[in-house]
Amino acid sequence: MALRTYLSILNDAAALFPQSAAFQVPDPASGGTGSRGWRPITYSQFANDVEEYAKYWARLLTSDGLPQKSIVGLWVGGFEYTDVLHIYGLTRAGYIPQLFPGRLPNSAVIYELMEMAGAKALAYDPTFGPVTDCPVVTHIARALCSDDVKGTPALPPTPVDVNAEDIVIIYHTSGSTGRLPKLVRCSYRWLESMITKTAHVTKPKNTAGQDVTVWMGSMAHSPQNFMLMGAIQHGSCTIQPTKVPYSAEEVLDMIQMCRLNRINVYSPLLTSLLRQSKKDKEFLTALARLDEVLYTGLALPKEDEDWAYNNGIKLTNIFGSTECGALLISIGGTGPEARLFHPIEDTAYGFFPIDSSDTAASHTKLLELVVLSQSGDCPEPSRRSEDGHFHTGDFFEELFPGCYASRGRDDDWIKLANAVRCDTKGMEDEVRAVCGDLVSECIIVGTGRRCPALFVETLSEMGKEDAEKIRLDIVRRMTLFNSRRYIEERIATTQLVFVVASGSLPRTTTKGNIRRKAVEETYREELDEAYEGLKEA
Repeated sequence: MALRTYLSILNDAAALFPQSAAFQVPDPASGGTGSRGWRPITYSQFANDVEEYAKYWARLLTSDGLPQKSIVGLWVGGFEYTDVLHIYGLTRAGYIPQLFPGRLPNSAVIYELMEMAGAKALAYDPTFGPVTDCPVVTHIARALCSDDVKGTPALPPTPVDVNAEDIVIIYHTSGSTGRLPKLVRCSYRWLESMITKTAHVTKPKNTAGQDVTVWMGSMAHSPQNFMLMGAIQHGSCTIQPTKVPYSAEEVLDMIQMCRLNRINVYSPLLTSLLRQSKKDKEFLTALARLDEVLYTGLALPKEDEDWAYNNGIKLTNIFGSTECGALLISIGGTGPEARLFHPIEDTAYGFFPIDSSDTAASHTKLLELVVLSQSGDCPEPSRRSEDGHFHTGDFFEELFPGCYASRGRDDDWIKLANAVRCDTKGMEDEVRAVCGDLVSECIIVGTGRRCPALFVETLSEMGKEDAEKIRLDIVRRMTLFNSRRYIEERIATTQLVFVVASGSLPRTTTKGNIRRKAVEETYREELDEAYEGLKEA
């Protein structure tokens, strides 16, 4: 059986639902509240546009001397319809897109990641340019017009038989490991698994009409790609909001004008929407009428989760990663297991016990989620452990048979507000390396926050002026390190550097390690005040 891709499922959808809307894109001329309005793009037009963009890239890159299967870096925001066309178009032209999000602003880092992947060209959004000193050929990834492909011959059919282990697209981890994000090379075998899984996740709850959902994040990362592949398989429509994050008012406009009936969203934005619903009965009623509110990233604050369940909002929680896509999905309903996870169908996962004195002392049996080698979504062999499986580092507790509650992850990582995974160990190692004459120990915190914060213990006693000087020195010495990381991963302001006395941070009783969660709890008020100050800056 031929392996499916996002191109093959798009062609199927264009044949089955040619006049159904694949997208609703912003169009102020169409009316709506303020400047908000949308116009439809049908599946037939979507498939045709991909073909036109593919012809453009095939002609351009062939003239550069790049053979098919060459890797092409694509640096775009990922929030617009044209970004989808560039990604799909490059694949249709026979090339392998290597996707870079707009919030990775350092072109030198992009060049290094391209070198690691073996990329031969870079296409970039013009708003990120001009790009200089690029070691490979560059092109602007812009919206095309008919003249751009006028006279360009049609492309040959897409090959049906492919090697299952060949790479079709390259993502990057949402957070940096050490100096750089990691490459996530995705094979045709992996993509087939994603298509199978997302068909389960996005299956319409109501077959009476077309499902209509909303863009959740950048196409330069895997979650939005994942959700779009599901929408395509079911002939659903995806709304491009006027901005992300969008407001409660825009949600109401999308319901009224575009018939929005499902929301796909990262948890921080959902938290904002739920809190708005506590003040706006009309909005609460609208959320409760939706067929589903699917969220991912971080867990919701318990009070917001309780509010949603108690007010009839139909929540679905997805647990996933860049390397594997969606892994677990909440059970749903109203029973005691409604909020717990179980594996998505057609996967092969294990929950392996963790050997830990800390967990044994607490009588909590923690299990690590492991993607087995026979599972189609298991990442490339270089990402797997010695046993041949992919160990996610994410911990769970089995509360009912086959029903799992998340219990965090390996303490070297935290998740920020926009679901970026932040490698705290790499950051802490850098602080120790460049500030060893200033600090005796340090720890990065910030789970669920917009960016990380740093706590340092000093080598000796200090006054208020000494503490301020240490903060300034740390930020200055971290400048080079910061320049190579995602914007959200940086320690770039003294407001988020906390200087405390040596030995004062909470530690484990056995090994004497600083306890990250305990630091966040102990200094919660100080952290709240500091992050609030950032909003005002």
